[in-house]
Amino acid sequence: MNDEQSPRTETVAWGGIVTDIALAVVKGSFGYYSGSKALLGDAVYSGADAASKLAEMFPWRQMRSKDKRKIRTLERRDNKEPVIAILMSVLILMFGLQIAFSAIRDLTRGHFSAPGELAIVIVLISIVLKEAVFQYQYRYFRKKGDGSHAAYAESHRFSLYSSFTVSLGIAGAVAGGENYLDFHPLLYLDPIAALLTSCLIMRKGYQLIASSIYGKKHQELPTAETANFIETVQRVHGVIRVEYLKATEEGRFVDLEVTISVNPRISVMEAQDISECARKLLQHRFVHVGEVHMDVVPYDPGYPYKSNHELVDNELPTLLQ
Repeated sequence: MNDEQSPRTETVAWGGIVTDIALAVVKGSFGYYSGSKALLGDAVYSGADAASKLAEMFPWRQMRSKDKRKIRTLERRDNKEPVIAILMSVLILMFGLQIAFSAIRDLTRGHFSAPGELAIVIVLISIVLKEAVFQYQYRYFRKKGDGSHAAYAESHRFSLYSSFTVSLGIAGAVAGGENYLDFHPLLYLDPIAALLTSCLIMRKGYQLIASSIYGKKHQELPTAETANFIETVQRVHGVIRVEYLKATEEGRFVDLEVTISVNPRISVMEAQDISECARKLLQHRFVHVGEVHMDVVPYDPGYPYKSNHELVDNELPTLLQ
């Protein structure tokens, strides 16, 4: 089942990358010909989105799914990230600074020209297209149980901030042109939007270079997202109850800490076999699950199912396996 899901997962992820690249090219071309610094900034931000996703895809793209966990563990121990991620982050920072300097230069000189009406149309179309792709990716990864849907939501939120800022700046500059209100102060909105967008671009570059040097943040998944993991473990013969389960998201992978209870009358070797079976089932059923740390404890039904006055020799497990 994982062999069928993994190619589709990569296809969905690459669909978002291709969309970001296409939007960056289109917005960059129209921004250059229309003279809109804000649209150029939005194009750079779309390119930064694609670069950050590419930096995550390249290290694992040509690896077999069963080899991912070993290589990922070794890389995490050595604290090494692909050189391409650092190069991309430097390029993003350079482009962000270039957009900022260009916007500041235009603001200080005070010589503006209203961008064409087509610029605002391009921005609105890009917002609709980006939202459609995001909804498809988010619903797919959430249904699949992949913890990366939370990262997609956060990245998309700041992408919307950039696009809405740019749309307001371009709309104000177009309205202030000679064809409409002919109000010169409104022309300042386009470079101001470009300056704000450059800040978001540099934030994106800083996050990418920080994750390359210091590693990615570990984010614990909410309880609702761990229901599939708990259900899977409970299907293992010999597991009485899942006492504790913690899922920690690390990039595109999820690490699990699981504590299960078993029949207190079985041997230690049998308990280890049950634990190993549960661990293998989790890693084979969920392709995005990396390391699984399993703890085994004897099942204790507790009061009122067991009396504290009973002798130890007469103590029997409440639930037989």
